[in-house]
Amino acid sequence: MKKLTFSIAIDADRETVWNSAFEAETYQQWTAPFAPGSRFEGSWETGAKIKFLEAQGNGMISEVAESRPHEFLALRHLGMIQNGVEDTTSDEVTSWAGALETYTFRDINGMTEVGVELDTVEEYESFMLEAWPKALQALKAICESRTR
Repeated sequence: MKKLTFSIAIDADRETVWNSAFEAETYQQWTAPFAPGSRFEGSWETGAKIKFLEAQGNGMISEVAESRPHEFLALRHLGMIQNGVEDTTSDEVTSWAGALETYTFRDINGMTEVGVELDTVEEYESFMLEAWPKALQALKAICESRTR
């Protein structure tokens, strides 16, 4: 797997940025570049299972490996959901299962820097390189509109 990193400075405090990233309504807005209708089911608490789904209900199942609100979140991806069926054992899934995705929130010069680091397989690399900057720009717009 290849590790990709992205970051953005947002003119809002860490609490606003965290809440905008992980509240259901705003999550749908900023994650649209990955799949229109994106949503999650579950909790952002350490140890919780969480599903990331697109409009038709397909997606991924993950575990919140660590959650420190307003500071750090780590997700461990466990498998896929297709037609309502969870797959954590197929060859396709086991080739990337355990991949991590982390979010770091830091104060930088009166702004919040959001850093994202994720493991990806080659077939999704170009998609991630295109979608993540768009998603982070959308998150920035949401957060900065909340502080005006």
